[in-house]
Amino acid sequence: MRCADALVELLEKNGVKFIFGHPGEQILPFYDALRTSKVRHVLMRHEQGAAHAADGYARSSGSMGVCLATAGPGALNLTMGVATAYKDSVPMLVITGDVPRKLRGKNVFQDIDTCRVLEPLTLKTFDAKNPEEAVKGLKTAIKMFENGLTGPIHLNLPKDVLEESVNVSSFEELVNEDIKLSIKLQNEKTMDKYISKAIKSIENSQRPLILAGAGVIWADAVSDLRNFAEKNKIPVATTYPGRGALPEDHLLCLGMLGTRGTEASNFAGKNCDVLLALGCRLSERTLHGIGKTKIIHVNTDDDVLRGDLKIHGNVSEFLKAVHDFEIQDTGEWISRIMEHSNEYDIQTDQDDVPLKPQRAIKEIINASEDAIMVNDAGTHTTWVTLLKKVKEPGTLLFSGGFGPMGYGVPAAVGAAFANPDKNVVVVVGDGGFQMTLQELATISQHNLKVVICIVNNSSLGIIKQWQKLHYDGLYEVELENPDFLEIARAYRMDSERVDSPGEAFNAVKRGFKEMPYLIEVIVDTEEGIPLPKVIK
Repeated sequence: MRCADALVELLEKNGVKFIFGHPGEQILPFYDALRTSKVRHVLMRHEQGAAHAADGYARSSGSMGVCLATAGPGALNLTMGVATAYKDSVPMLVITGDVPRKLRGKNVFQDIDTCRVLEPLTLKTFDAKNPEEAVKGLKTAIKMFENGLTGPIHLNLPKDVLEESVNVSSFEELVNEDIKLSIKLQNEKTMDKYISKAIKSIENSQRPLILAGAGVIWADAVSDLRNFAEKNKIPVATTYPGRGALPEDHLLCLGMLGTRGTEASNFAGKNCDVLLALGCRLSERTLHGIGKTKIIHVNTDDDVLRGDLKIHGNVSEFLKAVHDFEIQDTGEWISRIMEHSNEYDIQTDQDDVPLKPQRAIKEIINASEDAIMVNDAGTHTTWVTLLKKVKEPGTLLFSGGFGPMGYGVPAAVGAAFANPDKNVVVVVGDGGFQMTLQELATISQHNLKVVICIVNNSSLGIIKQWQKLHYDGLYEVELENPDFLEIARAYRMDSERVDSPGEAFNAVKRGFKEMPYLIEVIVDTEEGIPLPKVIK
């Protein structure tokens, strides 16, 4: 069996349905194996788009995303998307081709040390020296994901390794081999001791607070969290990536905590006496909303654990273990929190022309109903963050920790393939859209159920606002944009332009009937985002 065929068969056996990629010479044996496989390859128009699409697929489905590129420039074009997934702990398998082994390090065409480039952006990078190492590396990567580790894992495959044969019986042995992972999980006896300490802390607490991160979602612990919170009547705040872990219209959900947190969530974070931090990394933005309190931190990543009680384990297993205890009445504590709003005080009913961006985005959100919403990076990101209620995981996708412009459109491709029965709405700025607009070709080719809303303020809005606030004048932030509707037509996509109150809502509704569809929303060029409030 050819190594390339063995790898594709292993992916197929492990439930991989889609791979997002772009071919090149050094990865062609892998593409030849895909040609006759049930695994479907989605041809992206740029490797950055492939990585973002795999990211969007993972976030919206809860399953591993897979992206594929050739050696040299192909592999390096993936790095933006890989870094985005790494910062947000998104499970992604990154496969790259490489020049043949005898040519590596000889400065030949497209030869570069891809593994060294991707090493700081991945949980693990496997550099296959032979077919057996390639199969074992892939098997180990899959096992790591199955054991709850999240983030990108890289598999590098020289072309000659892909073309070599692997003995069929050896392949079966490798597939059936029990891979031993070097994961530093606390042993059962130590875990029991930590569980007992955690229970005691929660039992003695008068003002407990749960902080739910994206790890709750990746651990498939959403129902466990809800049951735990409801049974013990403990309020829940979320991190930005953890939004939807508890529906934001739930009585116990306080909304997001931290720099852009709600008043209720940040009051609870500043005044709780025990914080149960589940599956989050307690970033500097989240810590902005946390006071001096006892922190019980649960995470599978030992590098991010902090606080008074560090529990290196799976969130789902932890919640199942801490079910049997008596907690003090939290009624008074919850009443104090509810004196503060978990809504953002933002006016969205302006009838002004030019159209206010917050009014336009509120209309887009209202029209989108049960659609998956994909955010990009810019001023519109903050408006969506503040105005959208997230009711279930995987329905608001965004590039949180890294924030690259150009995430939205390709991530929507992945979300659409992962959720063929759902509509996908992209909210993107005129600057970010032009970073990856070539993926309109992918959307059009596959007739995806995607509506793209370009919020056009003719500038790099957030940078323009910072220049106004902190510097002497504007410089290189105003955009002379093309005709976005003509671009849509070039990609065989219907489109329209709106610029008045009420029009964005109706345009999105029309878009759902004509998908794929592009809407250009002309908004006030001078309207900035509100600054975060001081937390007390």
